[in-house]
Amino acid sequence: MTFPTLVLASTSPRRKEVLARLGLPFETVAPLFYEAAVDGRSARNEAIHFAEAKARSLCNQFPRHIIIGGDTLIDCHGEKIGKPRDTDDARRILRRLSGRTHTVWTAIAIIDTTRQKTVVTVKGAEVTMKPVDDIEIIRYVATGEPLDKAGAYAIQGGAASWIEKCEGDLLAVIGLPLAPIRAYLKQQGLFDGTVSSARGDPEPLP
Repeated sequence: MTFPTLVLASTSPRRKEVLARLGLPFETVAPLFYEAAVDGRSARNEAIHFAEAKARSLCNQFPRHIIIGGDTLIDCHGEKIGKPRDTDDARRILRRLSGRTHTVWTAIAIIDTTRQKTVVTVKGAEVTMKPVDDIEIIRYVATGEPLDKAGAYAIQGGAASWIEKCEGDLLAVIGLPLAPIRAYLKQQGLFDGTVSSARGDPEPLP
């Protein structure tokens, strides 16, 4: 059986690194979709909408493929937070998250153009950030790392020491939960192996 090519509708290095843990070949392609926030739509629902729209934007370009779209948004006490617009916005976001618990929502859309199937799931995690002083925030933003990340921080990067607690799917916070992807591939008889963990150790399938 010829394995249908996986297409990751993202150019995010973090999502690419996570998907690579499956050990399967895949392509990364920028989605043909512009994210436009809608007032009144929750972070969870908007993440779902964006993830599916990203995957669907590549369907005509990649027939007989499995296309994966993902999107991450944060809900901090009712405020919907995505990627910062600029350095000033990154500093504002981090000051907002400092000392608070927020919810990270990452939606995954899997569109199998061979089987004409679409699976959309969303995973969440509650993240508590320690109080961070303004000098630390300014220094972190100056590194440039926060500028392409929802919530203006990388839990596995320079902001790792700021995280007091993370309850839920850690890969949702990083940006690509693997469980829905590997579950779909296993269901279709396309994958029955192990997944590399964040440490590089083998992680057996549930």
